Amino acid sequence: MTKGGRRLVSQITIWHVAASICYYAVYAGTPFFRDTFSLSGTTVGFVITALTLGYAVFLLPIGVLTDRFGEHRTLTIGLVGLAVGAVLIAVAPTYGLLLVAAFLLGSMYGTATPGTNKAIFDNVEPAWQHRAIGIKQIGPTIGSAISAVLVTGLVGVAVWQTGFLVAAAVGVAVAAFFYLTYSGTSGAAATYPDFRGLATNRSYLLLTAAGICIGAGFYTTTGYTILYVEESVGATVATGGIVLAMVQVSSSVGKIVAGWFADTLPGNSRGTTLSILLVQTVGGGVLFFVVPVIETPFGAGIVFSVLGVFALGSTGLYYSCLSTVVADDEIGAASAAGQLAATVGGLFAPPVFGYLIDTVGYNAGWLFLGGLSFLATVIVAGVVVTSR
Repeated sequence: MTKGGRRLVSQITIWHVAASICYYAVYAGTPFFRDTFSLSGTTVGFVITALTLGYAVFLLPIGVLTDRFGEHRTLTIGLVGLAVGAVLIAVAPTYGLLLVAAFLLGSMYGTATPGTNKAIFDNVEPAWQHRAIGIKQIGPTIGSAISAVLVTGLVGVAVWQTGFLVAAAVGVAVAAFFYLTYSGTSGAAATYPDFRGLATNRSYLLLTAAGICIGAGFYTTTGYTILYVEESVGATVATGGIVLAMVQVSSSVGKIVAGWFADTLPGNSRGTTLSILLVQTVGGGVLFFVVPVIETPFGAGIVFSVLGVFALGSTGLYYSCLSTVVADDEIGAASAAGQLAATVGGLFAPPVFGYLIDTVGYNAGWLFLGGLSFLATVIVAGVVVTSR
């Protein structure tokens, strides 16, 4: 990778970390929302749904704007908006306003996927693109790990809202840094993307269907790990925050390693990336079935860390696979639509998971996610067959 490419990937990754600290602080805050507003497992799930709904509603419009006007502006505005959303979460006086704040924060995170993917594919040489995607995709996992420790760790010395205010301060500072130093071309398309063409692309549609299942596992695991470790394993909230941080760190490892394999293994790029994604979805399905047998905090750390490599780590290669089946000038919109598919999983799965743990128990919830991961495996296998 050239010096300019390394600099750009660093800038995009730093942006993604800061944005994700703001966004994923909501997931780390679920135990405190539950206690502050007297919520059930299901109503905690609706907070995640509100956050994800805001993300979903704005993904496609922001993807179009990113293709049309470039990522420099949209990413800068998006990070400032995320910081404002984190502040609104901290000051929300009622459950209803908490849902509104979560929706607004989620809407600004819609700049992340189309903007950062477009920056990579427009500015990094093809031989390094999958690795670059894997590297910048550690932003959400590192950001989530930081927010998990930040929000849960500060409770011992301050109120839980402090973590959200710190996240907002980080967001504003990085937004200013990014705006002043961004080195990408920020190219703009002359026309709007061809969504009709995407709708007739069979491989793309199958991948987005798999993305729904992948997103369900990603968002639900991130949202309920701390609660599960506290309520089922019997550890403290702070320990749950550490386990969630371990999940996110291992997810980063999974994304980088998968991207390295995709760039270096011989053969057709599309077939290679799809095959690696297939391995990750199978591994994720198996590990979701293992989670219910965890009995100790140490065991939780081990199993959830490996789960991060496969189930959560598959999101990086998912975007790489999308890029191999669409035209270069449609990557922003295609990434946004692909992320929208993953976000749909994040809309329905957390409340379903919450309902299952309220009525049946955590075992049923994890088995539900395992089934979705195996369904993703079947769909990705279908794309592999059609790509030969």
